[in-house]
Formats: sequence, C-alpha cells, structure tokens
Amino acid sequence: MKTRYVFRIAALALMLAPAADAKCEKSDLISPALFTDICWDCIFPLVVAQVPLGDSSSSWRPSGASGRYLCSCQGPEGIAMPGVVTSFWEPARIIEFVTEPGCLSLLNTSLSGASDPVRRGAHGRRDGSEGDRAFFHYHFYSFPLLEMLSLFTGGMCNSDGYHDLDLMYFSELDPTWNDDVLAFFVNPEAALTANPQAAAACGADAVSSQSHRPVDSLFWCAGSWGRLYPLSGYVNMPVSTFKTTSLLSARVLAALHRRGLAKATVGDGALCRGHIEPFLPKQQYRFTLLRPVPETERAHGMGESTLRWAGGRMIPAVRENPMYLIWRWRDCCNTVSLGGR
Repeated sequence: MKTRYVFRIAALALMLAPAADAKCEKSDLISPALFTDICWDCIFPLVVAQVPLGDSSSSWRPSGASGRYLCSCQGPEGIAMPGVVTSFWEPARIIEFVTEPGCLSLLNTSLSGASDPVRRGAHGRRDGSEGDRAFFHYHFYSFPLLEMLSLFTGGMCNSDGYHDLDLMYFSELDPTWNDDVLAFFVNPEAALTANPQAAAACGADAVSSQSHRPVDSLFWCAGSWGRLYPLSGYVNMPVSTFKTTSLLSARVLAALHRRGLAKATVGDGALCRGHIEPFLPKQQYRFTLLRPVPETERAHGMGESTLRWAGGRMIPAVRENPMYLIWRWRDCCNTVSLGGR
C-alpha cells in the first residue's frame, strides 16, 4: 500500500470535519469502512493475456473488451514498450447524491456559502401533486483505489493520470443540472429520441440490462432505470430513491463523456490510454452501493433492476442520500510486472 495516499486522505478528512454542517450527513467512509465496505471480489475477472484469473463465475466482461494477448505502447522517450494485455474491473469513481447544496458527505464537510435554499433538492413526493418529482445534487470524485494500493496498475494501466482521491465535479456550479431546458439545448440530440418509437426501443435495453448487457447503441436509454434525457437532475414521478439516483448516475456519466471528462477504457484502442467517447459506453460501467447499506458481495450493471440489488439497503425511517462506487472495465498494456511501476 502507498501509505502517503492514505495519510493524505485522512489528513484532508480531519481538516474538513470540524466545518461540517448539521444538515449534511456524514458518510464516514474515510475510515476502516474504506476496506470493509468495498466489494473486493468485484475486481474479477482479472484477465492476463486472455487467461482469466479468479472465480470463473465472475466472467462478466464488456462485449467490446480487448481480445489481444500482447501489446506495445510508446514510452516517455518515444520508444515502443512491449507488454502484456491486462484487463480487470477497477474501482475508479465515487458519486454521491445530496439534497443539501454544498454537502460533501464523503469528506464530512460542507462548502462554505453553497447551501442555497432555492436550490435545495428533494427525494420526491408521492401525493400526485405538481411537485411530485425528485432532484439531487451530485459530487463526482476520482477514487483510483487500485492505484493507491499499487495493484495491477503498472505500465499503461492508469488511463487518466489520477492517483488519489479528488473532487472532480460538483453540480452546484453546473447551470444545466437544475434546468431541463438549458440541458436540452446543450444536448440537442435529445429531440431525436423524444418519440414513441424511441421509447419502445428502451424495452429491449431494459431486458438486456438484466444480463449485464445493456445495448450501447440505444444511447438514450438507461435500462430499467428510465430514459436518459434530459441530462439534468430532475426525475418526474420518482419510484424509489435508488432507482432515481441510479438514473441520475447514468446521466452524470453521459454528460461527462459528452464533455470529454470521462473516457472510454474498453477495447484495443484504450490499451495505452483512455480516449474520448462522446456517447455513454454503458457496458463499461457497473456499480456498488456504498451508502446507506453497502453492496459487498456483487456489483450491478447499468440499467439493472433495483429489485435485484436494492432490497433492504435503505435504513427504515431515515431518508439517507445514496453514494455509489463506480467500477469501469480497464483494458491496458501492462509493460511491467503486475503491481510494478
């Protein structure tokens, strides 16, 4: 383990903790829970030169994963460096959803001056009134856990240069997140999918998502979670907190891919580094719940029904805000030994 990363995270949490707002729920993830609440088996299958290591039942891989055995990437001096293709699921990002603006639950603190009552979110009401819709703010963190622990990340296996826990994006500063109309003009392709035929096609994506195979070509669908557009924080007629925030997770990733802030890490073209992919590669991602009650046995795919994974994970009588660990499939050219630098 690289202790300097752990100490840096712990020091940051200690510095920020005294400033926490009473309305801001603390996650307390920066603690021993950092290890006990992670689904470590979800890293598998670890595939080295097309030889899978680990439990054969964990053979879920994206359909576009690399099929190569050997590879080479250009090194710092411009010289081609040979290596072995290594593939695995990496815990890469954390996304938290909050109803209190500025609440950094992961860091146990609040952003000064960001708590604006006008922009406060809600889980949604079920009284049939006009206000029956949910809204959450989100905070998007880099969380390269394997990089921090020096596991499987040698050679070209760090696709985006992040080495530590870091706040990458927060919705309080994004004007498109709380304005459906503005979100539409930023993503005008939504108009092409606003028809009954496109809505009906999402049924196929919902069925396929249950077997961990969401249809990437149906970019406007998020499986059983609902329609992807508009890429804003509002969800009409929310069914449950988990389904709502799962749909918002897909919207966040779609928006970040469109802006070039999230990259494709699957396939031969990503062996040396991640590349721009403007449309959401749904099979690249899967999720585990960190809060309120963590998923530690298995991960769920994008669009997978909440009936299969969300049961019993909400604490009764407490409307806690969900936090998800985002896993992504990584095809990389490991030009040094596993775990090396």
